Amino acid sequence: IGHPEIFPLLLTANTQEIFNCRPDEDVTGENCFKCIKKEDIIQDLKTRAKTSDFYPFKKVILEYPGEELLVVFDPNFQYGQNFYIVASEEAKENFLKSLATAEEREEKEEENREEALEVHKPWVSLGSEKEVEEESVKERDTKIKFKIARVRRKFGAPITFTDKNVSDDKNMYAECTAYEDDTFSIKMLERDVGVQMVPKLRETSTQTKWTYPKNASTQYFPRLLSNEAKAESLSSETLKEFLTAVHVRVEIALQQNEIMDVFFDDWKALAEDQEEGKPDVYLKAYQSFTDVEYLKNRTISCIRWHPAIYGIIALSAREHPSYEEQVDLPNKSLLHQSVILLCSFFDPICLQLVLKAPEDICCFQFSPSDPNIIAGGCVNGQVVLWDISKHEEKLQSAVPVAEEITDSSEVQQSSTKPPLVRHCAASSTPYSHTKPATDVHWLPRDLEDNQKGGTSENRDEKCLQLVTCSPDCSILFWDIPSIEQSEKFLSEKIKEEKRSHMPHNVPDTDEDLDLSWKPLIKINLRERDTNTEYGPTRISLRELQYRYKRLGKAKSLSALRAPIKQTPCTEISASSSKNLEVLENISIEFFVGNEDGEVVYSDWKMKIDTRSAKPVCQKHSQKYALHTKTINTLQKSPFFNDIFLSIGCQEFAIWKEGVTNGPILQSSCSAGRYTAGQWSSTRPGVFFIGRDNGNIDIWDLLKKTHEPSHFQNISKSIITFISPSSASAEKHFLAVSDNLGVLHILEICQTLCHPSSNEHANVLDYFNREVKYLK
Repeated sequence: IGHPEIFPLLLTANTQEIFNCRPDEDVTGENCFKCIKKEDIIQDLKTRAKTSDFYPFKKVILEYPGEELLVVFDPNFQYGQNFYIVASEEAKENFLKSLATAEEREEKEEENREEALEVHKPWVSLGSEKEVEEESVKERDTKIKFKIARVRRKFGAPITFTDKNVSDDKNMYAECTAYEDDTFSIKMLERDVGVQMVPKLRETSTQTKWTYPKNASTQYFPRLLSNEAKAESLSSETLKEFLTAVHVRVEIALQQNEIMDVFFDDWKALAEDQEEGKPDVYLKAYQSFTDVEYLKNRTISCIRWHPAIYGIIALSAREHPSYEEQVDLPNKSLLHQSVILLCSFFDPICLQLVLKAPEDICCFQFSPSDPNIIAGGCVNGQVVLWDISKHEEKLQSAVPVAEEITDSSEVQQSSTKPPLVRHCAASSTPYSHTKPATDVHWLPRDLEDNQKGGTSENRDEKCLQLVTCSPDCSILFWDIPSIEQSEKFLSEKIKEEKRSHMPHNVPDTDEDLDLSWKPLIKINLRERDTNTEYGPTRISLRELQYRYKRLGKAKSLSALRAPIKQTPCTEISASSSKNLEVLENISIEFFVGNEDGEVVYSDWKMKIDTRSAKPVCQKHSQKYALHTKTINTLQKSPFFNDIFLSIGCQEFAIWKEGVTNGPILQSSCSAGRYTAGQWSSTRPGVFFIGRDNGNIDIWDLLKKTHEPSHFQNISKSIITFISPSSASAEKHFLAVSDNLGVLHILEICQTLCHPSSNEHANVLDYFNREVKYLK
């Protein structure tokens, strides 16, 4: 390599530590050499023998005349290894001298650079600093300093505001008299300021860039070869050699073009294949329904499918007035009729039943044991019951319009007005909610509450008790009222017959047939210690799945639905609470969503106080402040008894009963508001959410948990309520209402109806993983 005195050397990490020549620590790119004593190297050869890194150059080291060998670090592997040995004294001295001259050269360059910086022109003052000082703004007034102190133990203490009378304490009233403030009487100093309005003039020039001129030509006529030249080119050896060299590659390329398209984008096709698997996810518009008389300028507040008759759907409407109209709401209530409409999508033009109510209905529910019984909550806080058993045959006889055209009598019947059904019971106003009853639920048929707060066995298979909530911080348990006096019912029936002959548009002033209905238990969600109120808007009770041994023989369903001629309300009379067994080890917890977006987890069981011998509510509440505004949906999963879905404002969350750390799944903050939501009745991991822009978000937890798997626009207005129906095994429908009073019936696709294999186990496994992750 031209340097016989240089020998490349590979030093391992062990050798580098022995002789202190580790790269980037002992030797670097600037200080790249190390002088090692010849005796130390010979000692290493004796100690490690052939394993020593210096063993290949043993003869060179023993013949070296000097006492120290020069070992140089070679980071760029100029000679093939990380180090090399200089095996002659002359080359060693030349190498050290070259390093010394390079250092001297760098020192001289630094000295010259510093001398050049020291030579500068001194600054001469021309009086500009005085002008700057005169024109500068200086603060003449002294600043006022405030020091605010507080006792250390009061840091972070909760603040409680209370109302007191001024006359109770002398120091409560402080007079703030008016005085003249000298701050606003300061005179402005006048100052001469000149403004030059003449723009600045500047001479500029533009130099056109001139390129070097060169000759150029354009061929506009093709060159044609003669026949002799073509024959000579085709028979030349150069063309034959070229064709022989490239014909294999050209043949392969032609075969590839025949087999596949080289311009086909595989990534784009992969995305299209994934999208082609999604056309089954859709909500197909089936029907739309509205009513000019009852739904004009009103919003639909609640939707429920009839649990026993296929195709029958019930909906309630309420006003959505502005703030100024809410002041005059009692006077405007006489201008419209508060009703619940029952219609069939076989005949969406004609109503089937109209249930009359004393006020607008916020929510209602069919009884699980007897669908002819409907309970609803009004905007004034009353709880109302209807019995539609007399009209059950009319609802069952609803057929498609195409079949009705064949019979003229049926067409004439459909054109008539629907029957008007009055409520059979209404709660007493002083004992009802003071604010709108926002949610109502039937208690499970296996239990019922008594006045002492205990839970006893319901031997009858009917659901005889209700629970309602309202933003007035109260949860009320209601027992179905019994009408024992037939005379009272007959007198009421006479009034109803008289009322039926009155004009249709005249408001009824004598509506309340039964105002003696009072709640059985009242629970106040109010903490006395901190004076904190929880105004519940939604409540969710865990449904009992236990089976209890019954003492008597259970009644058949046909016996429960047998009509009674004397009174339509005797079917729902409450059974006696004597000799009933108290049920133990049942779930008494419930979730509550309030107006402030908080989810409260508490229980409703009551115990007897030893001092006063009165039932006292045991409160073990846990509060989770997750949503920013009112919670509009709080629903238990139909597949998991301890999984709940809460929706409010721009977020939704999934909760698990017993997990106190928070929700097991929380969504990110969306751009718009979530206004309604509902679990799917057929798939455990699917739920629907309505938005304020009229879209329906479809969430599938087995596909995506950070965003909806599909969304679809339904209306131009706000979605107010969502209710799925799985009454038919072939078709599944989704009822969606908007703020314009229009009910949309959507057909759910097969992908969203039929669960995949082991979907229940996979969703449950996902929830368990999230619980472990949360802990």
